[in-house]
Amino acid sequence: MKMSTGKHSLKLHLVLLALLIAVVGFVIWLYTGYVGESTPYEVTNYAMGTYVQQTVYGKNGQAGASAAANAISSLENEISWRVDGSEIQKLNEQAGGDPVKVSKDTFSILQASLDVAEETGGAFDPTIYPLSSLWDFGGDNQQVPAREEIDAFLPYVNYQDLALNDADCTARLAKELEAVDLGPAGKGAACDAALQAYRDAGVDNAVIAVGGSIGVMGRRLTQENWRISVRDPDKSVDDSDAGMGVLELSEGFVSTSGVYEKYFEQDGILYHHLLDPSTGYPAENNLLSVSVVAQTGVLSDLLSTACFVLGEAGSLALRDTLAAEKNLRIELILVTDDGHVRYTAGLAERFEPSEEGTYVYEAIIA
Repeated sequence: MKMSTGKHSLKLHLVLLALLIAVVGFVIWLYTGYVGESTPYEVTNYAMGTYVQQTVYGKNGQAGASAAANAISSLENEISWRVDGSEIQKLNEQAGGDPVKVSKDTFSILQASLDVAEETGGAFDPTIYPLSSLWDFGGDNQQVPAREEIDAFLPYVNYQDLALNDADCTARLAKELEAVDLGPAGKGAACDAALQAYRDAGVDNAVIAVGGSIGVMGRRLTQENWRISVRDPDKSVDDSDAGMGVLELSEGFVSTSGVYEKYFEQDGILYHHLLDPSTGYPAENNLLSVSVVAQTGVLSDLLSTACFVLGEAGSLALRDTLAAEKNLRIELILVTDDGHVRYTAGLAERFEPSEEGTYVYEAIIA
């Protein structure tokens, strides 16, 4: 994969940031002025249907960034239904037939997707493809499907028909016309793959943004946390200040799902891409965006989609359930359409609300 080499001029730095802001809900605040091996290696390329920005520190920075880009490309070739010959494409083609052998990485993402589907009662469903293909968000034929079409395909969205066999690393869809779409997991999974590539290359400090997902490892060389500006769903990406708060992280992952990512208008109504698997229509629950901080990129990505569909009350209940039953801690930032930003108590010391704008900020004590 060919990548452009980062040059540390202010002009190029701003260009890279502008590219990233145009496609994701975050912008990483990077501090310049380091010298020698401390100078960050920066590169932006394209994968997973979005821009990928890497900032990697140390003498192995360029090698680590190259390895991460290759890992993301390889992952996309395995899990994207859009890639000819991918494992997910083969799985979908074999729906109703024999099991399909998949790689350990693909199996792991499928398993995580099933786990989230079960924990959320299907608020996220990896077999959403029959419905999402009707809407074709971001495609050449995006439109509101006829009610009859949605009703016809709803029965083919059922995560319980996706069977995984750990013994032989296979996956199978029970019925013809069923199909898997791992788009809601892909960008987070790409962050996981990148951070592993950094570790293997001997990198200690790095940050990567893939669409609405970000992964960070190690602290900046000032020993301060990474500062991540969370996108204001009501502001244009061209706005000079498109953030509504700053999240500080030293290690971990955060993903955002929002109505501004993919959408279109028809007959004066805005339709966003976050579909409710139970209805076949965009979820309507008074949310504009959900950000999830989690231990892995794939989990933060999957849960941001699921929580958007669940709504505020459902998301908080899920957080409590995961903590009590799975010993799994996640943190949430919920932006509502009535002008509120609510964030869980675990972010009280890590989320800094913007002093500008009209949002009402509230820490949820839970």
